[in-house]
Amino acid sequence: MPLPTPLHKRTSQLCETQEWREWAGYFSAVSYQHSHEIEYYAIRNSAGLLDVSPLFKYEIEGRDALRLVNRIMTRDLRKCKVGQMMYSAWCDEDGKVIDDGTIARLSENHFRLTAADPSLRWFQDCGIGMDVQVRDVSAELAALALQGPNARAILKGVLGENGLDKLAYYHLLEAKFKGIPLTVTRTGYTGDLGYELWISAEHALNLWDRLTSVGAGYGLLPVGLAALDMTRVEAGLLLIDVDYTSTRHALIPSQESTPYELGLGWAVELDQPDFIGQKALIKEKGNGSERKFVGLEVAWGELDNLFAEVDLPPQVAGRASRNPVPLYANGKHIGQATSMLFSPLLKKYVALAMVESEFAKNGQKLDMEITVEYERKRASSIVVKLPFYNPQQKKSLVNG
Repeated sequence: MPLPTPLHKRTSQLCETQEWREWAGYFSAVSYQHSHEIEYYAIRNSAGLLDVSPLFKYEIEGRDALRLVNRIMTRDLRKCKVGQMMYSAWCDEDGKVIDDGTIARLSENHFRLTAADPSLRWFQDCGIGMDVQVRDVSAELAALALQGPNARAILKGVLGENGLDKLAYYHLLEAKFKGIPLTVTRTGYTGDLGYELWISAEHALNLWDRLTSVGAGYGLLPVGLAALDMTRVEAGLLLIDVDYTSTRHALIPSQESTPYELGLGWAVELDQPDFIGQKALIKEKGNGSERKFVGLEVAWGELDNLFAEVDLPPQVAGRASRNPVPLYANGKHIGQATSMLFSPLLKKYVALAMVESEFAKNGQKLDMEITVEYERKRASSIVVKLPFYNPQQKKSLVNG
């Protein structure tokens, strides 16, 4: 049975639908209100508050902390300054992705990592023989994500200015909340202006209460996984075991992916000291990748016509779909769309997809399988640049 997060006393009272999903062994609300779109629009127009405590959190500390994180990650963490963060994947020896997450440099020899899957044993095994400690702090730290255009104003109402106007994207701020240490990171999974707040579990309820009290004047709403899934698709962000399969979970080699295939080539730094998977990735860099991760826009007129044939409007609105569907070029199967969404903001039906590299160029036309009244049809789509939604406020500073 799933466990309650440190914020469950509040989230369970607010969840009108009582719709929950297990996330990393914890209860996580799918939708608080009977319309998940209300929560989606809160993120895009005002602000949303999410309990992201189920994230796995690991602290790596000691004289060889930098050496260990550089052995694990595809990024060169020597470039990550204290107070800065990086996003990275980590791979097996064949260069296949195990997981991806963020790395915060809290001090010279102290890093905090987040992961979707349990990674303690892997991190510890990679550090054998090093002067370093790897600790699982997942249960000790609660995490709240404050996301949306009003997120900065709300957080300033809780903490005061406190340097928030100058806190850059993918940087962190060590603050105090009622005398309790609080780490604020300029990060999130919505593709909007946002912060993630990391505080000891026993003080999480007080922080939630203060945020919701201040946020009431800014349109803040609690947000569940359904709305989060919509925003992360618009932002073109990967979801493990949906858009890619961890090499730990893959049943056959074709289910595995490399960072280059997942569009994470920008996060692979081959000139850093030896890291796990480096040799395989150097080879792939030279030979090219067989597949690539892309964004798709589906032709709305064709969708409309397919459903009109059975006297229906297009049945694509609602929650993001995680059910993969085939993609074709000239009648040949060349990949699959992994996450699909009718974007309420963009008024487009969009998808994240993995396709053969020769069909991954922007402007490439592909046919997507669409089911209409239990019959498989096809509608055309076009490869487009990701992300679909990229607002200026995501990275902007007030005083910068």
